[in-house]
Amino acid sequence: MQKDKKKLARVIATWVVTCVMLSVFILDIIVVAIGNALVNKVSITDETFENDSNSDRIHFLNTANSDCIILESNGKFALVDSGEGNENPRRKTEYKGYRDEVISYIKKVAADEKGNVNFEFILGTHIHYDHAGNFEAIFSDEAITAKKAYFKKFDTDVSTKLESEDWGNQKTYNNIIATLEKRNIDVISNLPDEKFEFGDFTIQFLNTNTADALKAKGENASSVGVIVKKGEKRAFLAADFTKDTGLEGMYAEKIGDVDLLKIGHHGYYGSSSKSFLKVLKPEIAICTNYIGKIYPNVKWNLTMYAKAPVFSTHHRNGIIATFTDKNEIILTQNIM
Repeated sequence: MQKDKKKLARVIATWVVTCVMLSVFILDIIVVAIGNALVNKVSITDETFENDSNSDRIHFLNTANSDCIILESNGKFALVDSGEGNENPRRKTEYKGYRDEVISYIKKVAADEKGNVNFEFILGTHIHYDHAGNFEAIFSDEAITAKKAYFKKFDTDVSTKLESEDWGNQKTYNNIIATLEKRNIDVISNLPDEKFEFGDFTIQFLNTNTADALKAKGENASSVGVIVKKGEKRAFLAADFTKDTGLEGMYAEKIGDVDLLKIGHHGYYGSSSKSFLKVLKPEIAICTNYIGKIYPNVKWNLTMYAKAPVFSTHHRNGIIATFTDKNEIILTQNIM
């Protein structure tokens, strides 16, 4: 009798799990179908690079599931994160980094007539290798420099021991700072809270000081978000803002309505919560990841609550968002 009850319990559990998984699968198909319909309503064409030097653009590079973003305005350039380099200490086997592609693209769009690049500023949003791992290689290239570099000091009280040691975050930070100092680039660890002008853009950093409440939450809790504004159009570059670190709840109201959202944490679990999206109400979402790696609940929130088309930088081989003088945002693709 006892064996029969256990067998029945296993059968019931199996059916419950199967039904749940099937429901998630069906809902994901529905969300993908609706998402594709939303994407098709937004015009996106191939980039020709025929715009003049007065263009105001955000370049979202295709670096697989890592962040590398270039801001361009009136012939000035800034770099937000660097993409993943070729020597990630977390990877025990050979894999493809994006060192060469990123450096090539930087020189393609930002070099002067002599082939040199001088960024107005660079920002490392936080010291995870998929955001900061390529800085050392980029600024080891003598043709590329910057006027100033914004990096919060690496805080072991925020990062976990696993991140600091096994993931090599402390070493990554030390190597970046040493490389920048060797090039005589001014490293600023006290990031500005106030808005500042960058060409036609107005820029504002958020989470410039990691609150005590975020201690031991992990390095994502150190993430610096960036608001980019021109005219009536606003974008938010969410770095690795997530609900579980507390950053989404802490800064949603300060961010407010945006037209474009660079999805936090590559669309992984914990990002783009319903409550966060209801405040931001983005009209366009860009994810620095493979489209298939975006978590189902994130796709659901973006599609059902924000009703925002989601564009993958990997699927599109990079995306440029151009802010026009007519208060429009125009998307182009295939940039690398």
